[in-house]
Amino acid sequence: MRKATSKAVAQGQGTEKLWPAGEPGAMGGKTDSPEGTAPFVRRRVLLAAPLLAVALAAPALAFPDRTVVMIVPYGAGGNNDLLGRAMAPAMAAVLGQPVVVENRPGAGGSIGAAYVAQQARPDGHTFLFTASGLASSVSLSALTFDPVRDLAPIAGVGAIPSILIVPPNSSIRSFAEFLTAARTRQITYGSSGPGTGTHLGMELLAAAAGAQMIHVPYRGGSAAIYTDLIAGRLDAMLDILGAGAVRAREGQARGLGVTSAERVADFADLPTVAEQGLPGFSFATWFGFFAHAATPPGARAQLEEACLRALATPVVQERLRQAGAIPIPTSAAGFGAYFNEDVERWAALLRAGRVQRLSD
Repeated sequence: MRKATSKAVAQGQGTEKLWPAGEPGAMGGKTDSPEGTAPFVRRRVLLAAPLLAVALAAPALAFPDRTVVMIVPYGAGGNNDLLGRAMAPAMAAVLGQPVVVENRPGAGGSIGAAYVAQQARPDGHTFLFTASGLASSVSLSALTFDPVRDLAPIAGVGAIPSILIVPPNSSIRSFAEFLTAARTRQITYGSSGPGTGTHLGMELLAAAAGAQMIHVPYRGGSAAIYTDLIAGRLDAMLDILGAGAVRAREGQARGLGVTSAERVADFADLPTVAEQGLPGFSFATWFGFFAHAATPPGARAQLEEACLRALATPVVQERLRQAGAIPIPTSAAGFGAYFNEDVERWAALLRAGRVQRLSD
């Protein structure tokens, strides 16, 4: 006797006949009805019909139905990590489920981003909180995924501009003098490595100034760069505004200008490079949320709402203020357009020969 098979209603796979016509029924007898279904089976199907209708009409499980994981593709203690951890409790309050931060560092943020784009279930329970390196990686890195195609922007958080600094005893005392020096001789600058913000920001500045500069990459953080900068072995460097301004105020470096389009409120004594000879210039490290591109629209909308409400909390606003952050578009649509513009900016710098692909 052939064993009866069925499809689970809970799996939403339809109401096909439990046995083909003419096959033995549940009790092993031959079917003799015109429909080919034994009377015993017909009675069970009729009795189950109301339950089936209820099951088919039931809505999908509400999002979220379990812990939500925020992937931070950088190590603990950095701006990305600290901002994510500051926002997680407020996001959890909105979503009604815990939001935990999981660090997946490596490859300039690409490992964590690839995990969300390629391995995580596209249901919204795993999402990405990353930085502007994602935009430059589209053109400069050999990725196993396409950030534009495989990730969906959820919300922007903010951007932290950089500060251009020179040694404390440098003969360059203003940004105007820096421009003159950069255009008449080859300025050396240190960075945290190829493809990092400290590298790309300086090359963007050099392109805007019409100058050629010598890139000196360092491994790790900025401590080794500052050692050589203070000793006069480097001419300049870019650093994130909060950290660089502290060094300048302590006399360890001289600040020449901020890379935001306008002055930053808490650092208003520092002029922008745009107002000192490079009108329209702007560079900042932004932070924002993404989800797998196949995440349902409803889940994406709820993540966006949670991000925006967390962003408005005093604790997050204070952390952004202390870092010298400036506003960027926060809505999913606005942040998506902002992200795409940044992707094109680095592609243009590559086409101009100012930077090379990291795999070359």
